Amino acid sequence: MKIDIHTHIMPDKMPNWVQKFGYGEFIHLEHRNCKACMMKGDKLFREVDDNCFDAAVRLKEMDDTDVTMQVLSTIPVLFNYWAKPKDGLETARFFNDHIADTVAKNQQRFIGIGTVPLQDIDLAIAEMERCVTELKMPGLEIGSNINGKNLSNQQFFPFYKRAEELGCALFVHPWEMMGEQQMQQYWLPWLVGMPAETSRAICSMIFGGVLQAFPKLRVAFAHGGGSFPLTIGRIEHGFNVRPDLVAVDNAINPRDYIGKFWIDSLVHDAKAMKYIIDVMGEDKICLGSDYPFPLGEQVPGKLIGEMDLSKELQEKLFYKNARLWLGL
Repeated sequence: MKIDIHTHIMPDKMPNWVQKFGYGEFIHLEHRNCKACMMKGDKLFREVDDNCFDAAVRLKEMDDTDVTMQVLSTIPVLFNYWAKPKDGLETARFFNDHIADTVAKNQQRFIGIGTVPLQDIDLAIAEMERCVTELKMPGLEIGSNINGKNLSNQQFFPFYKRAEELGCALFVHPWEMMGEQQMQQYWLPWLVGMPAETSRAICSMIFGGVLQAFPKLRVAFAHGGGSFPLTIGRIEHGFNVRPDLVAVDNAINPRDYIGKFWIDSLVHDAKAMKYIIDVMGEDKICLGSDYPFPLGEQVPGKLIGEMDLSKELQEKLFYKNARLWLGL
């Protein structure tokens, strides 16, 4: 069995919100000359294949790669945190309803997690409650920062408190990478920015006291935890030598939080996989592929399957840890 916790999906049709709301760069999809084009207003943002929105194609590719279940989440560019709150809520509800409908038609193959307008905490909490209670979603996907604000910002604490109460798992995905405008060449925002952005999110939740204040909150981070596992020695050293700068909101060693959150397995390298198992623990890593995008693992779990791991450890990585994170 394989449960892939890191996959993205979008509707094949969505409103042209730029026209409706009269501002911004909301994404909509246009189908042209056998190509599906994600449009930002009237500008082409990205071409996508039909496996990004066609569940039948997705199911066939899951069968071809022996993936039992996918956890479906929206594409981070669709978070729309920058929008006016009521407009962000409208788009979030649209994406959540689409994911819930996709899951309802294929409950043995798909699990859905939602998105919420975190630019307004009250609206975000209300939509989280709808996702969990009405749409029966076990969790949400959130960005690594919210309009430049770190996840340690106190304004998000009521959101975390309600997520903990609801048993709502959180999947943190990098987006709006810091320094992105300074490194446009060579796809560096995705190659350099995303790992750093994920570490930013982990460190923010540790140093800001989020994981301390909400110990039952189940959080997973994308892309193997980004650069956090490899730099935990540096992070801990900084904490020890400059507590006046690092330990201002939480005096507990950051290394002590290893084992209290999950990461996915998307590291693309057997040595890196062995390292994150050693450092982060075999119970806190879940299969994640970033399907259906090219930077993801094309055959989910292939790296794990080719390593000399015990059957028990493979089962944890392939599905048992995912079940624990999702609370299934």
